[in-house]
Amino acid sequence: MAAPMKGQVCVVTGASRGIGRGIALQLCQAGATVYITGRHLDTLQVTAQEAQSRGGRCVPVVCDSSQESQVQSLFEQVNEEQGRLDVLVNNAYAGVQAILTNAKKPFWESPASLWDDINNVGLRGHYLCSVYGARLMVPAGRGLIVVISSAGGLQYLFNVSYGVGKAACDRLAADCAQELRRHGVSYVSLWPGLVQTELLKDHLMKDDNTEDSLFNLVRNRFSSAETTEMSGKCVVALATDPNILSLSGKVLPSCDLARRYGLRDVDGHPVDDYFSLSSVLTRVSSLGWLASFLPSFLRVPKWILTLYTSKF
Repeated sequence: MAAPMKGQVCVVTGASRGIGRGIALQLCQAGATVYITGRHLDTLQVTAQEAQSRGGRCVPVVCDSSQESQVQSLFEQVNEEQGRLDVLVNNAYAGVQAILTNAKKPFWESPASLWDDINNVGLRGHYLCSVYGARLMVPAGRGLIVVISSAGGLQYLFNVSYGVGKAACDRLAADCAQELRRHGVSYVSLWPGLVQTELLKDHLMKDDNTEDSLFNLVRNRFSSAETTEMSGKCVVALATDPNILSLSGKVLPSCDLARRYGLRDVDGHPVDDYFSLSSVLTRVSSLGWLASFLPSFLRVPKWILTLYTSKF
C-alpha cells in the first residue's frame, strides 16, 4: 500500500471521535505519525489503536485546547520526540451539545455562556495551537495548518455564536496565511459538507422535531452525507500537493477538493456538491421540485456567493 506521507508528523486536535477521528485514520493510512488530542485518554486510545491498524503511528495525548499550558506542552512533546511538524489540523470543538440544547433560541434567550461553549475551544483553541504549531514549522520553512470550519461562516446557521466563530475561523486562515506565506507555511480553512458524525446520528435518532425545517433537511440528507473520513482524504490530498502554497489563505469546501483531486468518499459514494444548483434548490422548499431536472455539473458561481454575503 502506498504511503505518501511516510516520515511526516501531524497533530490532529479533537480526534477522539467525529471528523477529527476520521482525519487521524486517513493520515495514518497515508503513513504519517499522528499525534491526536482530546480530554479523555480511554477514547483517544481506541482511536489510536484503529488508526495504527491502518499503518503509520498514532500517539494519543490528553490535551484540553482551552488551556494554553496544555497546548504548549503538546507541541513541546512533538518537538522533543519528532523534531518536526508537517501538518496541524485544528479540529477540536466543544460546542455541539450546547448548540443542540439551545436550538431555535435567539441569542438573548440563550445563556451568555453559549459564546464560550462554542468559541473557546472552537476558536481561541485553534489560535493557540496555530501559534505553537507555527513555531515549529516556520524555522523549517515548510508545513500545513488546516482549520475545520463550515458554511456557517458564509450565512446564518444554528445561532449567532456559531456563525461568528466559523467566520472567524475562515479569517484566521486568511490572516495567518498572509504572515506565513513568506516562510513556506500554508494555512487553509476546510469546509466539510454534512457529515455523519456520531453525535449528529444520535441526535437524529432521539429527536423527532418534524416542525424544524433544518432538522428535516439534515435527516433527509443524512444517508448521503460525508463520512467522517472524507475530511481526512481532503487533508491528505492537501498535505501531498506540491503546489499547496497556491491555496494558502483560501476557504476550501470538501466538494471542491473532491473535484480538484478526483476524490470519492471511503464508502465509494461521490461527495455531495453542495454548491451545485440542484443541491442549493433542494434547500429552498418552494423550488425544490426543480432540482431533479438540473444536471449536477451546473454550479452556483463563487462571485454570486461573494455578492450574496457582501457587507457593503
